[in-house]
Order: sequence, then structure tokens, then C-alpha cells
Amino acid sequence: MILADKIVTLRKKNGWSQEELAEKLNVTRQSVSKWEGAQSVPDLNKILLMSRIFEVSTDFLLKDEMEETDRSEDAETVRTGISEESVPVRRVTMEEARAFLDIQEHLAGRIAFATVLCIISPVCLLMLCAAQEAGKIFVSENAAAGIGLVVLFLLVAFAVAIFIFCGMKTEKYKYLDKDRIETEYGVTGMVKEKKSEYQDTYTRHNIIGTCSCILAVVPLFAVMIFTEDEFLLSLAVCALLFIVAFGVSFFITAGVRWESMQKLLQEGDYTVVNKKNEEFLEPVCRIYWLIVTAAYLGYSFYTGSWHISWIVWPVAGVLFAAVRTIYIVAAGRRT
Repeated sequence: MILADKIVTLRKKNGWSQEELAEKLNVTRQSVSKWEGAQSVPDLNKILLMSRIFEVSTDFLLKDEMEETDRSEDAETVRTGISEESVPVRRVTMEEARAFLDIQEHLAGRIAFATVLCIISPVCLLMLCAAQEAGKIFVSENAAAGIGLVVLFLLVAFAVAIFIFCGMKTEKYKYLDKDRIETEYGVTGMVKEKKSEYQDTYTRHNIIGTCSCILAVVPLFAVMIFTEDEFLLSLAVCALLFIVAFGVSFFITAGVRWESMQKLLQEGDYTVVNKKNEEFLEPVCRIYWLIVTAAYLGYSFYTGSWHISWIVWPVAGVLFAAVRTIYIVAAGRRT
């Protein structure tokens, strides 16, 4: 169906005459008649205005291969009961899109560095406690734990400061996470080109990250094979954390840039339906992490086993993915 036929169909579907549509578009009836007769084509501004008036996408109007059924709710929308109309629409200009991609590329390394600090924050505590128990250093147990905790909280505080800084830099783009967007002419093509160019780097970073996380346990298993020395086992755990942090830095660096492009293209986790699901999921996430934090602090203060209780965080991170999946599946079944 060509544009002319779509204008006729949508106008009649809304019960408007050519005069009424012309009035809404601020053009003459003759202009509408020429569009519907395929004698001329409306300019881009009129197409954008028609997309809002008819409540359809510009893709539907401009792409001849898209039929009326193509703009109906897809299977996922029907399953979840979430329609695109239920999500606010924001328009993204070329300048905004380029600025967003540039700032995400600039901040990706900082976000990765802050994440690394969080992962390795317990290392000093583990090493000091293990060295004190093995008699490698001549300080009291409380002193070793105290110094280790100070370093841990300093690293975490520095990481949080970086996260807050990055969050403030991207605050004005938060609507990309929640709102349905329409991009200015040329934005989609520009983003797709950048995504295609970054594809190999993204794949390479994920391979390095995955292999690093898998191989991170090798030092620990190697020490376990040859000795039962607790000090060496603790050092192996520290090595594990450093290798995991190395791998995660690749995941984060690539992921931040990849997600920025997905947000503009409304793909992956940022489709209209998924944005609505994330809005429902947000309270669950807050409750979950509050419970995890309370459990971590309660257990650590009660037992004094700070050198052990840190394991709560990686376990909680793995469980969070399961909780998130279960919630989304349950939400889909309810609807």
C-alpha cells in the first residue's frame, strides 16, 4: 500500500472529509486531494504531523511494504496487554542523538572503572585478614579488619561518586529509558551505521569478558590442588576478583555503548513493551536490593565476618537476574 492509499484509508477510518483533514494539517483541500491521488507527496513536516494526527508511525506512512496489519499490536503486546499508546512519545533530534552517543562513549570507561572498584574493594580486607591469621603481619585481628574495611568503604565511596557523576551527566536523557520515542529523519540510519561499525568490537569485548570470568576460578582451583594453605587460598580468591573485574570492565565498556544505540533504536531491552515492564519492575528492584543490603549489614555486624560476608554481593547479582526474569514472566501471565 502506497502513501496515497494510506492517507485515504486513515482519513476515512477517522471519519474525516478532505476538508477536515486539510484543516488539521493547515493545508488546502486541493493539497490533500493531490496526495490521495498520488499526484504529489507531502513534505516531511506534514508527514510527521500526519503520524501524530493518525496515531501511526512515520515508518508506516513512508514504507510501502508496511500494511495495516503491520502497525497492529504484535504478539508480545497482546501477551502483556501493553500498547505503544500507553507509553509517552518523545521526539529525538539528530543533535540530541549524537550528543547522547558521544557522552555514553565518554562515560563508558568511567562506569567500567567504578564497577571494577566495587568488585576489588574486598581484596585489601581479605589479604590483611589472611596475612594476620597466617602470622605474616604483626597487627591485631581488629586492626587488620579495620584497615581492610576502611579501604573497602573508600573504594566503594569513590565508585559511588563516579556513578552519581555519570548519572548526572546523562540525567536529561532518562526519557530514552522510559518513553516511546520518534527520531528525526536520518537518526535511525546514523545509529544503525554506528552500531554496524561497533559490532565487531562489541563481540570481541564480550568474548574477552566471558573468557576472563570463566578462567577467573583457575588460580583458586590450582591452589586447592597443591595446597590447603589458607593464606594462599585467600590470595587466590583475590586473584579471582581481579580477573573477574578485568572481564567485567570489558562487559561494561561495550555494554554501555551498545545499549545507548539500542535505546535510540528501541531494540532489545528498550522496546516499547520492555520499557513498560521496566516501569513495573522498578519497585521490585528497590525492595530486592534493600533486603540484600540489610541482610549483608546485619550478618556482617552480628558475626564480624566481613572477610566472608562480601560473597553476598556476587550471589545477589546472580539471583537478581533470576528474580527479574521471574517477575517479567509472571507479569506476562497475569495479563
